[in-house]
Amino acid sequence: MKAPKDPKRKKARQFWMRQLHQWHWISAALSLVGMLFFAITGITLNHADLVSAQPKVESREGRLSPALLAQLKGPDEGDAPVPAPVAQELARISGQALQGASAEWTPEEVNIDLPRPGGDGWVRVQRADGAVTSETTSRGAVSLANDLHKGRHAGGIWVWFLDIFAAACVIFTLTGLLLLQVHAKHRPSTWPIVAAGLVVPVLLLHFFVP
Repeated sequence: MKAPKDPKRKKARQFWMRQLHQWHWISAALSLVGMLFFAITGITLNHADLVSAQPKVESREGRLSPALLAQLKGPDEGDAPVPAPVAQELARISGQALQGASAEWTPEEVNIDLPRPGGDGWVRVQRADGAVTSETTSRGAVSLANDLHKGRHAGGIWVWFLDIFAAACVIFTLTGLLLLQVHAKHRPSTWPIVAAGLVVPVLLLHFFVP
């Protein structure tokens, strides 16, 4: 004859089961699109030579007015942003956003590197006559997705997104593990499959990775 279950323990177990399921589905919903994105870009990164695109390069030229050129009497060498009015004009000429960009100053020119996900860019200003040259390179949507996967030149907001997404994945994984434990007694293959998920990568690393 089975002993009657403690009502308090039963109630506590039901509470924690509800919490586990709730946190599991919420974290799954938050990370679903992100996991799909990172899974697909993981494949494209592993086979980058098969999905490479021809870079598209756009060059532009222009010239600063004497009034704006006079504002480039800044440091002869070092790193510092250009004055805001100059940055606005350079953005117009080059078609690139320069807000917050740092510039490398030399006695002859001012160089502004503008790397971004999926491409690169730069702007150069000759300090003698104000001549402006710029170049924008785009490597296509796949390169953009791959760089976002790595967080390359994506900025602080994207880094925060990656951290929050990673936290959601951790919660999804841990709550899934606890739910596996709860249901494992009805599914004998649960722990062998979980163990395979650990053992297979370890064996591959040991025998096939230099």
